[in-house]
Amino acid sequence: MSRFADFGNALHSGRKSYPFVARARLWLAVTGVLVLLSLLVPVVKGGFNLGIEFTGGSEFTVSAVGDADVATGQRAVAESSDAEEVRVTAIAPGTVRVQTEQLDDDETLAVKDALVEAYGVTGDEVTSTFVGPTWGAGVTSQALRGLVVFVALATVLMALYFRTWKMSVSAIAGMLASVAITAGVYSLVGFEVTPSAVIGFLTVLSYSLYDSVVVFDKVRENTEGMLDGTAPPDRAATRFSDQVNLAINQTLVRSINTSVVGILPVGSILFIGWLVLGAGTLKDLSLSLFVGIIVGTVATLFVAGPLYALLRAREPAVRAQEAGAAAPPETANASLAGLDEETPAPGRAAEGSAAV
Repeated sequence: MSRFADFGNALHSGRKSYPFVARARLWLAVTGVLVLLSLLVPVVKGGFNLGIEFTGGSEFTVSAVGDADVATGQRAVAESSDAEEVRVTAIAPGTVRVQTEQLDDDETLAVKDALVEAYGVTGDEVTSTFVGPTWGAGVTSQALRGLVVFVALATVLMALYFRTWKMSVSAIAGMLASVAITAGVYSLVGFEVTPSAVIGFLTVLSYSLYDSVVVFDKVRENTEGMLDGTAPPDRAATRFSDQVNLAINQTLVRSINTSVVGILPVGSILFIGWLVLGAGTLKDLSLSLFVGIIVGTVATLFVAGPLYALLRAREPAVRAQEAGAAAPPETANASLAGLDEETPAPGRAAEGSAAV
């Protein structure tokens, strides 16, 4: 544990530094490829596995089942109706959910009787519901509208809070990359997209945005006064991009700790809720959260921060400041962190600033 604490102290002081900004174009290129692949996955697979809430159809719930065998439900539906798309899911211990396309009244009764016989339950333990396509289209429209409104509000609020649209754009870019990659993974494993999954995706948006705000708050603190000549001498002697990179490194341990704390309970829900209890709702929600938290943390470090540095790099004031900076990054970083120790020896400084 002390080693991890020393690692965090070294990052915060600038004695150890990872080149997030120096290799910004590489990280953005890799992210672009991953996003493109994520967008191609549902295209290749013929779209997402949308739940009945979005497509409409008939749903049967069988309770008090001794053996929640999926194949049993599939055979019962196939023998009693002409339904082509049948989804049978064990949503809880002793409970099975059967979803099909829209069935007429006669087919609904036939399927219900077949499920009663197949699972050995009474008629009262099999319930049927119908979700119309209009209602499903309304749910889809509301989900998309909610996403657009969230992104728009987040963009405006971040621009007002940080007083620069470039931080806002960088944070939104990282956030959208997180959701795109998470959606690609979700489509790849073939999990059903339900309202619970949509809630998970919206939570991923919020988490990614929160992580970006913390990093950018540190970036603003480190770069304050550097372009108007009011920064302290130790900070003014360093380059603007070095201070952005230092801020990302200083918040690295916090980002890792926060993501681990979030992943552990979500991973438990994913494992216990899905594999042990067979709860479909928990599976839909926890997978999107599990992947999204990991991707959101990585996107903040490798997309949002480096992209902001690139967007600012062409500004005349930034170019002039970086051209006039004289002190090496290691010395200035140590001064910024308020270290009283001597400046590291050349060999140690090179080791601390080496790319890992």
